[in-house]
Amino acid sequence: MRLFGYARVSTSQQSLEIQISALKDAGVKESRIFTDKVTGCHTDREGLSLLRLKVEAGDVILVKKLDRLGRDTADMIQLIKEFDNINVAVRFLDDGISTEGSMGKMVVTILSAVAQAERQRILERTNEGRVEAISNGVKFGRKRSVNRKKVLAMKAQRIGATEIAKQLEIGRSTVYKILKESTDGKSL
Repeated sequence: MRLFGYARVSTSQQSLEIQISALKDAGVKESRIFTDKVTGCHTDREGLSLLRLKVEAGDVILVKKLDRLGRDTADMIQLIKEFDNINVAVRFLDDGISTEGSMGKMVVTILSAVAQAERQRILERTNEGRVEAISNGVKFGRKRSVNRKKVLAMKAQRIGATEIAKQLEIGRSTVYKILKESTDGKSL
């Protein structure tokens, strides 16, 4: 039996280090820890693909938390079935759960469904908060840093787009976009 580890983060705000440290503490060699730093919806997980190639019958994969293995319930169940078919067990450190045995598989399926439901609730609350903020006048995204009135004033003085871009230190395409918006009647 060989121990392998898998760690995944789905946002840039999360850190792999905590997961990697827990896997090392559980006895996984650093050379057998596979990681992915991707978005939750992204399907290309190179670390997981390499792990799939390395494991053999009788091996055990350690994962810090249940929701770090799969993106959603269906993905989690598919991965657990895939590993089970080649006689590879998956153990979740924080949850104290293992896929070994029929009871373990049942618990993992239920918990992954609960984890997905919680993520869905978080997304819904986040979206509700965003809609509320927008209705209260909060603006999202990067603030405009270009003085649009200055671009239009310079154009009115018959200065070319390339020269406007140079003087204001902005891209020529930005100048053209502002000029197009002004002729389309969009607000400045």
